[in-house]
Amino acid sequence: QVDRYLYHMRLSDDVLLDVMTRFQAEMVKGLGKDTNPTATVKMLPTFVRSLPDGSEKGDFLAVDLGGSQFRAHQVKVFDDGKQNSQLESKFYPTPKEVIQGNGAELFDYVADCLLDFMETKNLKNKKLPLGFTFSFPCKQTKLEEGVLLAWTKHFKVRGVQDTDVVNSLRKALQKHKASFAPAGGEPDIDVDVLALVNDTVGTMMTCGYDDQRCEVGVIIGTGTNACYMEEMRHIDLVEGDEGRMCINTEWGAFGDDGALDDLRTEFDRELDLGSLNPGKQLFEKMISSLYLGELVRLILLKMTKEGLLFNGKVSTALLTKGKIEMKHVSAMEKYKEGLSNTKEILTELNLFPSEEDCIAVQHVCTIVSFRSANLCAAALAAILTRLRENKKLLRMRTTVGIDGGLYKTHPQYAKRLHKVVRRLVPNCDVRFLLSVSGSGKGAAMVTAVAYRLAAQRKQIDAALAPFLLSLETLREVKNKMRTELEYGLKRETQASATVKMLPTYVCGTPDGTEKGKFLALDLGGTNFRVLLVKIRSGRRRSVQMYNKIFAIPLEIMQGTGEELFDHIVQCIADFLEYMGIKGARLPLGFTFSFPCRQASIDKGTLVGWTKGFKATDCEGEDVVDMLREAIRRRNEFDLDIVAVVNDTVGTMMTCGYEDPNCEIGLIAGTGSNVCYMEDMKNIEIVEGNEGKMCINTEWGGFGDNGCIDNIRTKYDKEVDEGSLNPGKQRYEKMTSGMYLGEIVRQILIDLTKQGLLFRGQISESLRKRGIFETKFLSQIESDRLALLQVRRILQQLGLDSTCEDSIIVKEVCGAVSKRAAQLCGAGLAAIVEKKRENRGVEHLQITVGVDGTLYKLHPHFSRVLRETVKELAPQCDVTFMLSEDGSGKGAALITAVAKRLHNVGQK
Repeated sequence: QVDRYLYHMRLSDDVLLDVMTRFQAEMVKGLGKDTNPTATVKMLPTFVRSLPDGSEKGDFLAVDLGGSQFRAHQVKVFDDGKQNSQLESKFYPTPKEVIQGNGAELFDYVADCLLDFMETKNLKNKKLPLGFTFSFPCKQTKLEEGVLLAWTKHFKVRGVQDTDVVNSLRKALQKHKASFAPAGGEPDIDVDVLALVNDTVGTMMTCGYDDQRCEVGVIIGTGTNACYMEEMRHIDLVEGDEGRMCINTEWGAFGDDGALDDLRTEFDRELDLGSLNPGKQLFEKMISSLYLGELVRLILLKMTKEGLLFNGKVSTALLTKGKIEMKHVSAMEKYKEGLSNTKEILTELNLFPSEEDCIAVQHVCTIVSFRSANLCAAALAAILTRLRENKKLLRMRTTVGIDGGLYKTHPQYAKRLHKVVRRLVPNCDVRFLLSVSGSGKGAAMVTAVAYRLAAQRKQIDAALAPFLLSLETLREVKNKMRTELEYGLKRETQASATVKMLPTYVCGTPDGTEKGKFLALDLGGTNFRVLLVKIRSGRRRSVQMYNKIFAIPLEIMQGTGEELFDHIVQCIADFLEYMGIKGARLPLGFTFSFPCRQASIDKGTLVGWTKGFKATDCEGEDVVDMLREAIRRRNEFDLDIVAVVNDTVGTMMTCGYEDPNCEIGLIAGTGSNVCYMEDMKNIEIVEGNEGKMCINTEWGGFGDNGCIDNIRTKYDKEVDEGSLNPGKQRYEKMTSGMYLGEIVRQILIDLTKQGLLFRGQISESLRKRGIFETKFLSQIESDRLALLQVRRILQQLGLDSTCEDSIIVKEVCGAVSKRAAQLCGAGLAAIVEKKRENRGVEHLQITVGVDGTLYKLHPHFSRVLRETVKELAPQCDVTFMLSEDGSGKGAALITAVAKRLHNVGQK
């Protein structure tokens, strides 16, 4: 009979999965900016961004308002590696006149109790951070502020709704401070309210201190609620995409829009109509202990009226609201006691039950409390599924921190809840952890974490501060670069200049009449390319290229010069064979991307190896001669070596073929360099004053004389000391892709030593030089990348990171690459300003041809570079043009231009 009568309260797994889907949809609605105003599940951001990591320490105070008693706590957290904490508490009554009076009285009362507590604990002269547990729905815009949305749980204090409760508590404390101050002396109470916490969040944080997997908190007691750690990128109501934040779901209001009407019974409707807040908190009214006893009473009353119980005799107890409480329901469900408890309770209520009555009543209690556990499990399963999907996991292990009288004291509730949750989410391995003093210790934990994060923030800011360059500093860098450029051009200072300003003997840019077949060689990294380039002029102007890539083994890069050039000639022979052009004596351009001093366009003396090359007997030698010698030794073919070319010049020429306004070339990749067309009259080390010549600045050496030491950090110095060429190429080491990852690694090691990253453990892989390639910087800084993917990249590098670690690593990468782009921009601004002055114009329009992986692939480098140039050279309108294969096509174009100019000269 009871089963038939309460058929609608028995929920199948299919119904529960449906409730789970509905709740998931409500969560999404609550998180969206546009949908939140109409959402019933408010999904309130709590500004709690981190769980305890075990390094928290110190003394904290907590006050806890929201239950039947007001509590004050002192929490000591020990940083002894054993996750120890100690809690001392004192309970104070919450008189009816306080919880239904006005706001000023309520907060005065809280301040009174806190002062009393501090006196008993001898804490009056200590400055202590305070966490305030306030278990009512609040809208927060920061951790230490919260505007009350609505009272719940029998609280009805006037003048508090829509005001900031932290501010009210601070005012009450200030007032007491003043009245407690000795005459003319300092007040002896000093409390700093650092965090406003909801009891659900407190529960999660308390359990999170004991188990770092805990990222969900649930309360099932007088009220019911849940919170969990959500990805910031999904929280529209808060700025920023980085990291996670705890969301207080306020799930008690689920169904207030009618979403659960098909599941609500006539008894639920009757109970709601008789409550303090009809139409509100409908989910809570089906779950929480405040209402379950009343629900049982309404069911028993109707069954009695219909003659199904107690011989149809309705007692006063059954007619009296609130007469059956949750404690009665729990006691009646103690099956081990048989029916004796049920009989005793019903008799006390003047209902004289038969054995059948006792069995029926016990069954009603079971169905009501079981439905509560079922509904709770469905909503919790929705949260767990969301967490698992956020993490993109097929299976997830997690812990749910849980508190509340119903869960703790009801004999069957916990077991039922666990069972149903595991059935609804079989792919989540869930541990349920009972919270001990969640609301008090939890508030202290939130405060302790906030305290730790603030201290960490200070240390991280201090480490990264030297990377933040002011506009003033960047102007200074621009001016110093300008000075060094001039030194390199002047005959008397050139020898000692750090920016070498090497003449390239490239005296023109393409004019469109170039044509013919050309060979190009490209040596500048671990790979070597040979190209055949066909250039057409006139209306059908085009450039066609065929190329083959050959590897250069490490033993050849670091062997003898003869071995290196023999290897190069072997590769050329393979290519000519492959293309079937071994007999033709073609003009050749040789891109040689190392600093060379040129005496003419086809003579280049190697100044010094860079980029990991160390072949012997090459420095100080003419590389064109070495190539000719190697061709002679092989004695298979002959080539007309017309030009030795730097890749930066090739980049300028390639873009110059498309845009005649391009007179600057920039490489921002593994290395960093710039070239530009300089007026011959300014180049003192080359005879002649007519026309222009391209200058290869070799600006990577800027600062080798100490002129930018003021902006070099300790990390730059460590990278320099550990490099192949200490003390050389200092500017390049701050701006080029080859070194940025290494700077990041040095910072990460430092932050780990300070205990701010990777739990203070420096892993084997972090100790390895060069592990942090620049491509990882580009990936980590990509805006489209969620922190989860950042964690995956770090895991590939053998760095086991938390969510917080990933945020810090991303920030470090950002600081290093932004500085690189700004320094590069300051240098380039010096060059464009020089070009403007050379032309003697007020306003310059110029194009810069750019190549290099850092510029092309890094998500922010090119933007920051362009912005910096604009800021530092406002009278120059600079267009940036991406170069297509500067070192191959560019070499061929230089060869073609040199041939054209040579022919003009001969004529």
